[in-house]
Amino acid sequence: MKDSIAAKLANLDLRLKEIDHRLSDPAVVNDLDDYRKLSQERAEIEPVVAAFNEYRKAEGDVAAAEDMAKDPSMREFAEAEVKEGRARIEKLEADLQAMLLPRDPNDEKNLFLEVRGGTGGDESALFAGDLFRMYVRFAERNRWQVEILSESAGDAGGYKEVIARIVGRGAYSKLKFESGGHRVQRVPATETQGRIHTSAATVAVMAEADDASDVVVNPADVRVDTYRASGAGGQHVNKTDSAVRLTHVPTGIVVECQDGRSQHKNKEQAWRILAARIKDKQQREQQAKEASERKGLIGTGDRSDRIRTYNFPQGRVTDHRINLTLHQIEKIMDGDMDDLIGALAAEHQADQLAGLSDSAA
Repeated sequence: MKDSIAAKLANLDLRLKEIDHRLSDPAVVNDLDDYRKLSQERAEIEPVVAAFNEYRKAEGDVAAAEDMAKDPSMREFAEAEVKEGRARIEKLEADLQAMLLPRDPNDEKNLFLEVRGGTGGDESALFAGDLFRMYVRFAERNRWQVEILSESAGDAGGYKEVIARIVGRGAYSKLKFESGGHRVQRVPATETQGRIHTSAATVAVMAEADDASDVVVNPADVRVDTYRASGAGGQHVNKTDSAVRLTHVPTGIVVECQDGRSQHKNKEQAWRILAARIKDKQQREQQAKEASERKGLIGTGDRSDRIRTYNFPQGRVTDHRINLTLHQIEKIMDGDMDDLIGALAAEHQADQLAGLSDSAA
């Protein structure tokens, strides 16, 4: 183990002892806010320190076995103990490095999912619809809730644009690498001569902003317009200005909501989406800055990035960021995305570990 990583772990051990001492102080116990913060920090540190103590015990066991190996009568048994102990040390070291990786504070949050048809006309809208269904099925498999906030249907089906809120523990952690350009190669239902067409859709996955702290939006920076909703809705839609458009002047971000039954409901949803988009923009700018210093394997989630191709004739899905091809397109399009998402998460962790090693060098 590198000295710098061992030093970080030793400091965490000291910090845990300090927290335990403070938590026994009546003054801290009576300050609920301070007590809660310290308890949360302890819950995060304690498993790391426990693993570090196991690592140090394993080192001690190996040292003792090496001493034992000096006795010819014990050599065979001791060498087996040394081999087993070193394998355990190697595993514990890998686990500890993973535990030291910075945690994404958004991982446990709900998210907003936006899917838009791109180049390809009717076929791109159909593909956007297929992508949205894929994510809905994946959410159902994880027992998450999906709430459609805004939708614009394609002329031949699917969606020109659809925005949904997904509510569930760890939803953002699993879907955060889906942002970007998705390309499809297949024979469209509208194609009479059996030719393969290529079209595209874009996906944006944004963590829901906490009302209290994540994003502060000055109301003076937002222009609010109301207008009559279009599409289905009967006489109610035709007679009231229930649709809402928010324009964030500093960034130029525009949010429109018209699917709610009232102007109040649409305005509430629009503000939540606006906050998430502003937060997403801030994060992508920060990620781009970090990527210029050290290129990440997964990328920054730029919408212009082509991240994945779905080739129906060959039955394969290829993620271009990690050069992964899976010949299970039917499973994936039906929401069975665990292999794909797991590979992306593993590659991201490997990239983080490389960064940790570089900084520790």
